Amino acid sequence: MVGEEAQPDDNKVQLFADAAKLAERYIRHERHGRVFPDAQAQEVLKGLDDWSLESPRPADRVLADLAEIGEAAAVRSTGGRYLGFVTGGTEPTALAASLLAAAWDQNGALPAMSPMAAAIDAIAARWVVELLGLPTESVAVFCGGASVANLIAVVAARDSLLMKQGWSVAQAGLRGSPPVSVITSTEAHSSVLKALRVAGWGTAEVHIVETDALGRLRVDAIPHVPSPALIVAQMGNVNTGHCDPLADLAAWAEANYSPDEYWLHVDGAFGLWSAASATQRHHATGAELADSWATDAHKWLNTPYDSGIVIGRNGLDLRRAMSATAAYLPGQSPEAVGGWSDDLREPMNLGLQMSQAVRAIPVFAELAVLGSAGIAELIDRCCRHVSELAARLEQGGVEIPAPPGLNQALARFGTDEVTNAVVTATQDGGVCWAGATTWQGHRAMRLSVCDASTTEADIERSAEAILAAWRSVR
Repeated sequence: MVGEEAQPDDNKVQLFADAAKLAERYIRHERHGRVFPDAQAQEVLKGLDDWSLESPRPADRVLADLAEIGEAAAVRSTGGRYLGFVTGGTEPTALAASLLAAAWDQNGALPAMSPMAAAIDAIAARWVVELLGLPTESVAVFCGGASVANLIAVVAARDSLLMKQGWSVAQAGLRGSPPVSVITSTEAHSSVLKALRVAGWGTAEVHIVETDALGRLRVDAIPHVPSPALIVAQMGNVNTGHCDPLADLAAWAEANYSPDEYWLHVDGAFGLWSAASATQRHHATGAELADSWATDAHKWLNTPYDSGIVIGRNGLDLRRAMSATAAYLPGQSPEAVGGWSDDLREPMNLGLQMSQAVRAIPVFAELAVLGSAGIAELIDRCCRHVSELAARLEQGGVEIPAPPGLNQALARFGTDEVTNAVVTATQDGGVCWAGATTWQGHRAMRLSVCDASTTEADIERSAEAILAAWRSVR
């Protein structure tokens, strides 16, 4: 009947409540048991082969079965002792807010699609820029992760540099365009190289610069590179945690190119957050001089996956590269806009995706609860933990081949063979999980403390487990 109030979908309400209870059950035990699933868990996963589209199951049964699979086979990366890769946990407020966001199911592409989403997105973006100490005019955009953020940034850089050479990529494409050089280091993250490849750069156009003993780009080793040039720096080496000398790099670029001839991009997937801590901010010296930045919220900020952030000093550069038009869409082309304004904040026209989740919601919630002091404490705590872990291992006779930087450390156990064996034994032990890497020609255990829930007790248990693994293979 017209005007009659619709009744709630009781099944939807019940399923959501059931899922929340099942998630609660997992969270209560996420710090117990093995960090990485064992062979028994693999047997549980094999049971998925029995599921079939020809035999649908009741929704409540599917949720219950999924919960059992997760409890048996999920990696406990949120349990305080997952030290692999650079994997953040989930800060409680951000996790809870993501459940609300899932229930709301807002499309964050345009303000017209969800005014609420647009308001939260704008505030969270402004807070991120403020926390990171970047120029106030900078525009932050939420995306799928730092890999996507790097891609958005290098495409924006490419189009901006070519525009200043009198070439419009939007109109003429890339074929026949003036060449744009790229400068980066031997330690550039693979996501940067992938982004460059997707954006049209071949390896012959990328000038790789040597690094120092801590994995930082050596400014004195940069060769003569024709302009225009895209310079990609790193904040947070994935092995050592140390950062490129951004102030020196910016000064070098200014001395060798005119302002229209270069673009400085910072890949700061986790290291950019050092700017939020007075104790660690020295790592970020010069970051504010860049033209764009990429980082993750799902790493050190500890929001759920997937949550990356790309930041451009000039929002119009992002809009020029990423805007889309259609008869049913509001908005203007970048060429029709005289300058940036908040009215132009349309996420689909600042990043790769059109329809998209409102990734800003858990970020907003976490920042609102922790504030700048809480974020700084989170950063400092992880740095203290990794330094303590490295110190405990060193006291036990383990070689620490580079001073820990930020939340990263390396450990070697004599030969490459023994080091690999210790990594395997540690993983098999299940108390903690750490991966292996190659650093300056030798194998090493790679240790990252990126989970907000990690405690001193977790560090002590992890150090004991690693040392016990070493003893077992010596």
